[in-house]
Amino acid sequence: MSHKPPLSFWQIWNMCFGFLGIQFGFALQNANVSRIFQTLGAEMEQIPMLWIAAPLTGLLVQPIVGYLSDRTWTGLGRRRPYFLAGAILASLALFAMPDSPALWVAAGLLWVLDASINVSMEPFRAFVGDQLPVRQRPAGYAMQSFFIGVGAVVASLLPWLLEQAGVANTAPPGEVPDTVRYAFWCGGAVLLGAIGWTVLRTREYPPETLKAWDEAPPLPRRPREPARVRRHAAAWLLAGAAIAATVAWRGWDRQLYLFAALVAGYGLALALRARMRAANPFAQVMDDLYDMPEAMRQLAVVQFFSWFALFAMWIYTTGAVTSVHYGSSDPTSAAYNAGANWVGVLFAAYNGFAALAAVVIPWMARRLGLRLSHLVNAVLGGLGLLSFLAIRDPHWLLLSMLGVGFAWASILSLPYALLSDSLPAEKMGVYMGIFNFFIVIPQLVAASLLGFLLKAFFGGEPIYALAIGGISMIVAGLCVLRVREPQPRAAVAGAAP
Repeated sequence: MSHKPPLSFWQIWNMCFGFLGIQFGFALQNANVSRIFQTLGAEMEQIPMLWIAAPLTGLLVQPIVGYLSDRTWTGLGRRRPYFLAGAILASLALFAMPDSPALWVAAGLLWVLDASINVSMEPFRAFVGDQLPVRQRPAGYAMQSFFIGVGAVVASLLPWLLEQAGVANTAPPGEVPDTVRYAFWCGGAVLLGAIGWTVLRTREYPPETLKAWDEAPPLPRRPREPARVRRHAAAWLLAGAAIAATVAWRGWDRQLYLFAALVAGYGLALALRARMRAANPFAQVMDDLYDMPEAMRQLAVVQFFSWFALFAMWIYTTGAVTSVHYGSSDPTSAAYNAGANWVGVLFAAYNGFAALAAVVIPWMARRLGLRLSHLVNAVLGGLGLLSFLAIRDPHWLLLSMLGVGFAWASILSLPYALLSDSLPAEKMGVYMGIFNFFIVIPQLVAASLLGFLLKAFFGGEPIYALAIGGISMIVAGLCVLRVREPQPRAAVAGAAP
C-alpha cells in the first residue's frame, strides 16, 4: 500500500489560512455579543440563555455537515464547497448583527452566524485529516491554532484600536457603538477573503485515493442490542423528566430546564434509533456515535471540562471585568465601555499568546508526548482563570491571559492529534462532527447551570464563573492522562514516502 505524501510548509499554510477568517468571526462574536445583548437591554442572568444559540447550532450542524461532506465530491472537491457556503452566510450575519433593532433580532443573528461558521469550520478539521499523513497532523492542527490566534488577536483588538483612532465608543441607549459596528463589518470581509484563499489555493484527494491511503485501523462494530438501547432510552427520558419536575417543584432557575431537555433529548434520540429499521443519515450518525473509537470516548471527558471552562470565560469575562475591575455594570457608562474594550484586548492577548504557543506545542509534543503537553497547558489555563479572583489591576490580567493562551492553543490542536489517527478516512468528517458533541454539550450545560450556580451560591457575581472555569480546566488536564498516545506503527507508516 502506498502512503499519503507529506505536504510542504506553504501547502499546509494555504490549507489552514481560512481558519484566520473563521476565528476572526468567532473572536468578534465571543468578545462583543454579550456587550451587544446588554446594550439592547438584556439582564446579566439572561446572557447565558441568549448565548444558547451558539452551542445548540453546533450540536445540530456539525455532524450533519460532516456526514454530508464525507459523501460529497464536486468540482470544488469534498470539503471546500462547505467552506465557501458557510463563509458567505457568516459574512452576511456579521454585516447585519451590530445594526440589530431589538434583542430578539440579535439573538437570531447569533444563531445564523454560529450555524454558518460551523458549516465552514467542521470540514476544516476533517480537511487536515484528509490531506496530511499521521506524522504531520500535529503540525497541521498547530498551524490552524496559529491562524486562530492571529485572526482572533486582530478581531478582538479592533474596537479598542478604532477607539484609539477616534471612532466613537459610546452610543445612545439601545444602540451599538460605532467601534463595534465597524469591527463587525471588517470581520465579514476578512472571513470571506481568508476562506476564499483556501478554496482557491488548495486541492483535495478524491475519496478512492484517500481510502487507498487510509492509515487508521478498522473500527470494530459493537453488538446491537435493541432491548438494551430501549432501556437506556427510557432511563435518559425519565432522568430528564425528573430533573424538570425537581426544577418546577423547588422553583429553581428556569435555565435548568435546558439541562433537563438535554438529558431527555438524548433519550429521545436513542428511542428513535431503536425504532428505525432502514438506513438514513440520522441512524448512521447514531450508529457511528455508538461505535466511536475508545480514544474518542476518553477524549470526550477532556473536551467536556475544557469547553465548559471556555464557555464560562467567553460569556462572563465582560461582566466580571467591567464590574470588578472598572466598577460599572451600566452599558451606557464610559467606565463600562472602557472595561468592555479592555476585555477585547484581553481576548486578543490570549489569542496572541496562543499563536506563539502554536509554535512551541509541536516541540512540546516531541519532548513530552501529546498527553503531558496537554496536561501542562490545561493547568496553565486553569491557573490563569483562577487568578482573576486575586488580580485587581486590569493591566495585570494580561498575565492571566498567558496561561489561557497556552491552554487555548493546546485545546485546538492536541486532542485532534490524539484522535485523528484512530479515524478511518471515509468517516473522518462525520467523526469530527460527532467529536463536536463533546464541545457543544459542555457549553449547553454551562449555559443552563452557571447562571443558577452564581445566583444560588455567589450572589450573582460573574467573576466566580471564571473561578469555576479555572477548576474545570485543571480537571480537563488531569483527565487527558487516561487517553492513549498514538501508536508508533501509525507514525512510522505516515512517515513513509
